[in-house]
Amino acid sequence: MAITSASGGGVPAHARTLLGHPLGLFMLFFAEMWERFSYYGMRAILVFYLTKHFLFGEQPAFAVYGAYTALIYVTPIIGGYIADRYLGPRKAVLAGGVLITIGHLMIAAFEAPIGVQGSALNGFYLALAFIIVGTGFLKANISVLVGKLYPRDDSRRDGAFSIFYMGINTGAFIGPLLIGYLGERMGWGWGFGAAGIGMALGLIVFVMLRRELYDVGEPPVVGGLSVKSPIGLSVEWTIYAGALVGVALSWWLVRSQGAVGLVLIVGSALTVGYILLTAFRALPRVERHRIFAALFLVALSPLFWALFEQAGSSLNLYTDQSVDRTVFGWEMPASWFQSVNSFFIITLAPLFGLLWTALGKRGLEPSAPFKFGIGLVLVGAGFFALILGAPASGLTPAIFVILLYMLHSMGELCFSPIGLSSMTRLSVASMTGLMMGTWFLATAAGNFIAGLIAQATGGEGAGPAQVLVVYGRIGWFSMGVGLVVLVLAPFVTRLMHLDTIGEDAEHALAGEAAIGEPAAAGVDTRDEQRPRR
Repeated sequence: MAITSASGGGVPAHARTLLGHPLGLFMLFFAEMWERFSYYGMRAILVFYLTKHFLFGEQPAFAVYGAYTALIYVTPIIGGYIADRYLGPRKAVLAGGVLITIGHLMIAAFEAPIGVQGSALNGFYLALAFIIVGTGFLKANISVLVGKLYPRDDSRRDGAFSIFYMGINTGAFIGPLLIGYLGERMGWGWGFGAAGIGMALGLIVFVMLRRELYDVGEPPVVGGLSVKSPIGLSVEWTIYAGALVGVALSWWLVRSQGAVGLVLIVGSALTVGYILLTAFRALPRVERHRIFAALFLVALSPLFWALFEQAGSSLNLYTDQSVDRTVFGWEMPASWFQSVNSFFIITLAPLFGLLWTALGKRGLEPSAPFKFGIGLVLVGAGFFALILGAPASGLTPAIFVILLYMLHSMGELCFSPIGLSSMTRLSVASMTGLMMGTWFLATAAGNFIAGLIAQATGGEGAGPAQVLVVYGRIGWFSMGVGLVVLVLAPFVTRLMHLDTIGEDAEHALAGEAAIGEPAAAGVDTRDEQRPRR
């Protein structure tokens, strides 16, 4: 039986449970697992598809990859807002799943012969646009549904997010293995088709078991979606029509990668400018200081993700071209290495949780800024694991790529869940969604910059030596910035005013300690926050 609460919310007391949790949690687990299966599997072969099927050069392939992954993190801000205001997270997740499935299956269905671009390439960009907009609807809202399954004071909420997190990383682990093998060894259409089928399975699970959500995630205004809009359609169908307009816009942006950078610069300037203006004009001193501390952390996010996201672009091609992947006489697909990060996240996250808890009991747990500094040092050090292991000539042993991923995963665990928590913990209630959106925007900027860095590793006549030179530069830079952050951490921590942060409310995101993916949490965090006990 579900636990009832005076605070309201959650599924009803008679809802069926499994392992003490509502069945709706496990439905969302499988839906998210298959969505992450499709996304990370497709991400593992995207650059290979561009360079080996469409015969792109490395630099334009990296540009497309950077624009695509950047937009993947921009659209959840819009999708979260639409769900909060009109659609509700349940319908948003369903719409997102349909669009993502269409996108993956389009790539598989309309594959042209090798080297043929023209309409085939434009069709591929259109398929990416469907995935981008679909991810905006789905990714922004599915974790919000997890939080809404429980009353705000339900002690099971953190455990629920831990289970949900396993779904994220299970899909991210399996996707590159299966989709990568099918795409590289049997044909690209097989790989992208498997990604589409995976998302379709998640969609089927969501539709068949949607009753387990009861009334959780329904539109915020009863009957509001059936009201006629100015264009003559209902509000709901106007949103879906707007999604198709978003697909067309995303198609243009993926084709015009420079425009994505301009959108990010303008969007970031306007967003940060608005936050600063609000902080100076409307917030008292303590809350204003906390916003400054949060913006300091946001400013570090693009650097971290720009380095971390080399995994799907330049590091992916380096692994394909310059790493010894032979095991007992069999050469494993390069895309399989994309699963290493998820493996380390799954295995190391509980250890990091225990470490922070043990240090906290002794009053020694590092502050959020200090953890960010550690994360930047680790992500920079990861590149040197590869550089030091690469021979002067010949192939690099695979163990050094795995060591790089291990250090990057450790850095991620010092960065991503801490950042998600800090955005909600440091912001005032009226700005929580805005700060989460700003975090996603910074993550998008990092993905776009990742594409620019990857372009610097390739080009006419460039070989593995050029990759290692660039990795050395960004590695030193990241570690240098990380050391500066470690020095500044005490000053930034003072701005957080941790001694009074629990007087009005406890702002920590329920389940934040478990989630290690940059877009794991939704934009609407009002019902995901832990209340003061």
